Amino acid sequence: MINRNVVGAHYGLKDWIAQRATAVIMALYTVIMGAVLLIVQPSSFEAWRGVFANGFIKFVTFIFFVSLFYHVWIGVRDIWMDYVKPTGLRLTLHVLTIAALVGYTAWAAAILWRL
Repeated sequence: MINRNVVGAHYGLKDWIAQRATAVIMALYTVIMGAVLLIVQPSSFEAWRGVFANGFIKFVTFIFFVSLFYHVWIGVRDIWMDYVKPTGLRLTLHVLTIAALVGYTAWAAAILWRL
């Protein structure tokens, strides 16, 4: 006789850690940008453009957005799984959410590297 433990999709710990890691990344970005903005104190469009022209700032900003969108995916996916019972509707909402978040990621990259 095979002894199986049938319990959910096993997202729990992995996603809990991922959400905490993305939250830490976003918090570090906030501290870094706070320090940069205190030092530079941009007061014009050109000054703001100069801040984001720096390759390091572009990179950490992109990492911030990727972390934000992954953090959102975990939370929204859990909401859909917990509260939307019809499988077809839940799958549709998952696909729409993923499409939106991938689109937002591409949009963020386009904005950052268009400067």
